[in-house]
Amino acid sequence: MQKLRIAYATGVTPGKWMDRFQERYPAIELKAWRLDEGEILDLLANGEADAVFVRYRGDSPKDATRHVIPLYEELEVVCAGKDHDVEYFEESVPLETVESFPQLDLADYPESVGGIPVAMEVVASGAQVLRTTQSIARLFARKDVVVRFIEGGSPTQVGIAWPTATEDTALLEEFIGIVRGRTASSSRQTSVRNQEQKAKRVNEQKKAKAKAQAKAKQQAKSSSKKPQGAKAKPRKHR
Repeated sequence: MQKLRIAYATGVTPGKWMDRFQERYPAIELKAWRLDEGEILDLLANGEADAVFVRYRGDSPKDATRHVIPLYEELEVVCAGKDHDVEYFEESVPLETVESFPQLDLADYPESVGGIPVAMEVVASGAQVLRTTQSIARLFARKDVVVRFIEGGSPTQVGIAWPTATEDTALLEEFIGIVRGRTASSSRQTSVRNQEQKAKRVNEQKKAKAKAQAKAKQQAKSSSKKPQGAKAKPRKHR
């Protein structure tokens, strides 16, 4: 059975794309998992995933070994405990104000010590605030933690990446097409292009056959109209 392996960064929600892919290709095994720790692009380099949804800030991680298509931008937010000064801002907090609070670094909370859920417990205590993406704040939301946008914050980009050296790209191109919003009938989908090319070849073959038949018929018709060889006139005797 053919299969497709997709990994995605924490906070990314590719469920709708995966559902659409499975609806169109129910016979394909789609393996998907979330990576909360580690460098997700390493999965491509190590051949552990066919494509990944990567989060990055600044320049695209596209290089000679991988393609990257940007999909959407995420805004930066600040997470703080209830009754923290952050709570008194209605929608957003100036960057300068956020920077004045003790900061929590998610790198200090790997999976071995509980990961992001434990980091959020520290935030809830009011000891530190956390700057992160809106999607991560939503994923690990708590009733005792408030979230506000950061005015002048650093947005991040989410994109889909896959190796440039991929040998069998048909399934992957189908999935990427779905992610980019192409419908099942889109002429840019690989399956549709293949069908169109096949139909074109069949049509060309039919035309060639019809042309050959018409030519043969015309030649046969022309042959039937040619005059028979002239009879020799009798010689007159003197």
